[in-house]
Amino acid sequence: MAGIGFELRKLMRKGTYAGLFRAYAYAGVVSAGPWVLSIVAILVIGVMSLAVVSPEVLITQFQVSVTFLLVSSIIFTGPVQLAFTRWVADRLFEKKDALVMPNFMGLLLCVMAAAGTTGIVLLFALFGGLSDMYRVLMLSGFVILCCVWTTTIFLSGMKRYRAIVSLFALGYSITVAAALALRPLGTEGLLFGFVIGHFVLLTGMVTLVIREFPAPRLVAFDFARRGAMFPALAASGLLYHLGIWADKFIFWYSPETGSRVIGPLHASVIYDMPVFLAYLAIIPGMAVFLVRIETDFAEYFEKFYEAVRAGSSIDFIEGMREEMVFTIRQALAEIVKIQGMAVLVVFATGAWVLARLGISELYLPLLYINVVSAGLQVVLLGILTVCYYLDKRAAVVGLTALLVTANVALTLATLALGAPWYGYGFAAALLVTVVAGVRVLESKLGRLEYETFMLQ
Repeated sequence: MAGIGFELRKLMRKGTYAGLFRAYAYAGVVSAGPWVLSIVAILVIGVMSLAVVSPEVLITQFQVSVTFLLVSSIIFTGPVQLAFTRWVADRLFEKKDALVMPNFMGLLLCVMAAAGTTGIVLLFALFGGLSDMYRVLMLSGFVILCCVWTTTIFLSGMKRYRAIVSLFALGYSITVAAALALRPLGTEGLLFGFVIGHFVLLTGMVTLVIREFPAPRLVAFDFARRGAMFPALAASGLLYHLGIWADKFIFWYSPETGSRVIGPLHASVIYDMPVFLAYLAIIPGMAVFLVRIETDFAEYFEKFYEAVRAGSSIDFIEGMREEMVFTIRQALAEIVKIQGMAVLVVFATGAWVLARLGISELYLPLLYINVVSAGLQVVLLGILTVCYYLDKRAAVVGLTALLVTANVALTLATLALGAPWYGYGFAAALLVTVVAGVRVLESKLGRLEYETFMLQ
């Protein structure tokens, strides 16, 4: 997300409450807008299809199918998202802009080929007995979403945040309209609308990339050369998404909590809805995260390394490091405070919200612990972002591996303990990883000047 700080600083520099509000609102939309749009779109499609699609189980099949498409595609592309973005950033630093677009197209072709091959194998191996139309749509959706996530992270690196949100708004508006128009066809009709909307979204984003980086060549594969990309970034991209979704997969496929919905796809009635609602509460924390990390911290980060490159005095360099440390502590503390307020709001209004949605109050304990988990995830995201800024790739791999291991082990343990403990495994795993991350940051920042000079 490096670069958004320029826009946020411009808004905050006005020194007015209106400017401050606009900065936080802009940050919230950029950081959580696509996620919120996808949630709202799936909800609207489900609610507005109740009177047309019969039986209602077909709507559940659509929602579960879309959930698995989103989850599987983002995990599948996890290894290339950060690694390729870093490769592009290095080429831009070297003023080799002409390499960007051809290699992006080359990566997109590789992702399409890998996703298509994997999808075909899985569909034939696991989805036998389902309609050909359903299988073709699932394959198309998986390939398109893999390309969407790859392009989204690339556009973020290009600092085209408004374009991303606008294109997602357009894509999901078309998704809703097309799904509602095709809903008489049942699950396949709803899924067809989902695919159409995301194809339009992908087309718009790829067009934006081509216009932004004109180049004499259309396709190149320089990024695929040996040593061109960092394996640690590929590993951490994969491990992070696995760590976030591990507990959901366990609940989906556990005999006590999950049930089969369509083909090999499972869902957990007791676990999914509280998680779904809890993630809507991370918007304030994400806004604070983006504003503080990408303004105050990014500013002193740039000054620190500029001072190193310019040969400034050691006192000045140490001063910039101390300012970085202070802004990191302030940012993490502010994230905790704001997200804590969001948690209190959910605690106060949770029963009312569930009643309005027609959901039993038995879900309240799970909603509460999942809101806490979502807040901890924002804090962890802040810690990992600082580690990425400092280029501590090995540390991030260690932290994300810890998250995966802890989430799997603790979720299985709480699952064995019974319903009152559901959700605590993920929360405990995040807490352990956050504590470990804070200790890693303290160690790395304490040795920053030494490592900066001695590792050259």
